[in-house]
Amino acid sequence: MTTATPAPDGADAGATGPFAEWYTAAGVRSGVRRTFHDESDQGKVFFPERLVPFLDHPLLAGLDRHQRSALALRHLYQFLISTTHMETRVVNTAAERIANGRSGVELTPDDRLDAFKVYCDEGYHALYSLDLAHQIADTTGVPVPDWDYGRFVDRLATTANRLLPGEPVLAGLLQVVVFETLITAVLNELPGDTTVITTVRDLMRDHARDEGRHHRFFSGYFHRLWHALDARHRALAAHALPALIHDCLAADLGPARASLALAGVDADVIAAVVDDHLATDRERIRSITRSTVRMCRSAGVFDVPGAYEEFVRHGLVAGDGGE
Repeated sequence: MTTATPAPDGADAGATGPFAEWYTAAGVRSGVRRTFHDESDQGKVFFPERLVPFLDHPLLAGLDRHQRSALALRHLYQFLISTTHMETRVVNTAAERIANGRSGVELTPDDRLDAFKVYCDEGYHALYSLDLAHQIADTTGVPVPDWDYGRFVDRLATTANRLLPGEPVLAGLLQVVVFETLITAVLNELPGDTTVITTVRDLMRDHARDEGRHHRFFSGYFHRLWHALDARHRALAAHALPALIHDCLAADLGPARASLALAGVDADVIAAVVDDHLATDRERIRSITRSTVRMCRSAGVFDVPGAYEEFVRHGLVAGDGGE
């Protein structure tokens, strides 16, 4: 006679889907604290220079190595601390609503447990992002500037109120679906870049692994949410989604301008660089949003009259019937 092998202590016995191995694979369950080791003296950078807004602009070609390093470090601070705001103030607000059955979508108990797993993950991501920022500041002696790194959360709320007036719950759910299906693409740009300091790459890899599970969860959740909406709310959501997608990826220009000023860049040059960035950032946005747009298409968003044209207008699809 054979008997079933019991699941390891603490494992999620019988679970399926993206969180089937969460108890043993999630960073909050099995990860290690990433301890910062400064490798900048070996020529490694704090953040990939190609991903630091404006740094490749011709008007900044005269910046010396120290100025460029300082810009990359301050951009890393902005990325890490903005993450703590996004995860706790935006993602977890929606994750809690889903987990406690307050999202207006009928879910199984397992789905709700998965939403709580997202909630736990995101709190941990916020913790280790802030932890690394402070470790770097303590090690390098370069303080984290006293800037408002969470101002973009207010911008997201303003955009949501403008696009979906009187629908704060739907707006919050759409925003979290968009962000959680975009962030994996952003995080995956860093771990393979060997020019970046190892601790930073390791932390981004940790984050990307968890977010890969979140991407699958929220993609599935969006299909359920979409089919639970009535025709009026589908139309509202379909026409709002392209702008919500852009808003989730839009750079917070306040810290960027302040960082350039600290590097000694002239105010007129800063203004020109920022204007050019806003005009040319569409190509990267199109690349990052490909999976999110595919999710919208598969759920039926493009079946709403005018929705496809709105995605074209925002540059998220080519307008030739392809993605």
